Amino acid sequence: MEQTISQLFDLSGKTAIVTGGAAGIGKAIAFRLAEAGANVVVSDINLDNARATVAEIRNAGFKARENQTDTSKPASAQRTIQETLAAFGDLHILVNNAGVYPFSSASDLTEEIWDRTLNINLKGTMFFAQAAAKAMMEKGHGGKIINLASVDAFHPTGNLAAYNASKGGVVMLTKALAQEWTPKGVTVNAIAPGPIMTSGAAAPAGLTQEQLAGMLQGVVATIPLGRIGQPDDIARVALFLASQGADFISGATIVADGGYLVG
Repeated sequence: MEQTISQLFDLSGKTAIVTGGAAGIGKAIAFRLAEAGANVVVSDINLDNARATVAEIRNAGFKARENQTDTSKPASAQRTIQETLAAFGDLHILVNNAGVYPFSSASDLTEEIWDRTLNINLKGTMFFAQAAAKAMMEKGHGGKIINLASVDAFHPTGNLAAYNASKGGVVMLTKALAQEWTPKGVTVNAIAPGPIMTSGAAAPAGLTQEQLAGMLQGVVATIPLGRIGQPDDIARVALFLASQGADFISGATIVADGGYLVG
């Protein structure tokens, strides 16, 4: 064996950006990458939340710094990459996690909801990936880009047409970028989470505790594993894709859904 398991998953000396890294899945990913030794930039539109997450990571003995960004704006991507290079001198990993999922029936879907969802979820993924890949290539060592898709890219759950379209786009965009950039040393992969228990999912607006309990029971019934996923279930997959263990993987979408799509 050329490397031990611990060496394969050691990210010491690497620098990673996690968009939407202040909460939920992004926060869990930021912690796992930092735990593996990476310098982590927690990039989020909510700067106060990003600072709080960075404080938690640092208190745990790991390295991190906050960054405020609006992933719907390509200029914000450029600024985030430059701030990262100024702070840590390099960039090796990008996790495009930031996203929104506004509920609306297709009949009532507005142009505003459509544009906001596609701009954050799909356009943001494209232009953050573009800015990061350029930096990685210029450094001459390549890197790893990990995009957050969703099982909704393959199976619509209802009243999320804009979100479904955006995540379907992320899956195909991942393949297209991998085709272009893998020969230049930048691998591009995606993760498609199933139902995950985040703060937003745990407290949907307008639901009573009884309604929430009923909804969650219904969701669990669709998952063969028998439970809703936790943010760390996705963070572990992200750690794998960011590590040398995934060096021969590019253009793939790893589904992490407890068997939901085959249930």
